[in-house]
Amino acid sequence: MIEISCCKTLGSAQAPLHLQVDLALEPQTFITLSGKSGAGKTSLFRLLAGLLQPDRGRIVVNGIPWVDTDRKLNLPPQKRQIGYVFQDYALFPHMTVLENLRFALRKGQNPRIVADLLEMMELGGLQQRKPHQLSGGQQQRVALARAIAPNPKLLLLDEPLSALDRGIRTKLQDYLRLVHQTFGLTTLLISHDVAEIVKLSDRVILLDQGKVVRQGRPMEVYSSQTVSGKFQFIGEVLSLEQQDVIFIVAVLIGQDLVKVVADPQEAASLRVGDRVLVASKAFNPIIRPLVAHPATPSDLRPRP
Repeated sequence: MIEISCCKTLGSAQAPLHLQVDLALEPQTFITLSGKSGAGKTSLFRLLAGLLQPDRGRIVVNGIPWVDTDRKLNLPPQKRQIGYVFQDYALFPHMTVLENLRFALRKGQNPRIVADLLEMMELGGLQQRKPHQLSGGQQQRVALARAIAPNPKLLLLDEPLSALDRGIRTKLQDYLRLVHQTFGLTTLLISHDVAEIVKLSDRVILLDQGKVVRQGRPMEVYSSQTVSGKFQFIGEVLSLEQQDVIFIVAVLIGQDLVKVVADPQEAASLRVGDRVLVASKAFNPIIRPLVAHPATPSDLRPRP
């Protein structure tokens, strides 16, 4: 269990941000922090990593206190066993891929994990290259592998995919989920991409002006609760879930997640990733694919 109960005043005297969070995070879960810019997401990461000290509060990880202002306890970053992936990757430019990973190992740690990570992240053929010889997606895989190499208790990902195009981003999302599950990590991601959050996260925490305003399963947090009036929107299918004789279709429209009830005939024409039209018909939402394709029985099974 990771327990965070911290207060920190940030910013200038004219426009301070009062960060105040009380969270209990289950181990080995994938958690996303989201919210507007300036809500305090990166500052919370810095508190966890030991790069920022709270004005008051405690951080306890698996029963071990990392921060306790009452006891004047504040473990330095190197003793917190945290993996941190930044937006700019922060690779050592003079080192090869292999050297970047080896440098991250803790003293006395079995170096076998480096070979395992090179294979898992498909970096074996790139291990003798330096960062300037790699694409953005390749550099991001190296940064992720390096953060995992020392076997951290907590993996922090600060919008690591925001600068990548959609195709590479989707593939790297698969890598993130794979390493999270393989190494049994507790992973915290900062992201504004609802589709990414729904795909990766077990739990999402929304911050606003330094406070937690909502948290829960992504589908619950982002689902629209009401629909009124006439509407017509285009979105992307994120999931299809069968419930008795109907299907619940989750559709991303802009940055909003909408759930639409579909009958088996409608669901048979849909696949995850489809662009669809969601419209009203006699006050009931209907859903239609923009590009038709034949359905197979497997298409109607719930997606993981």
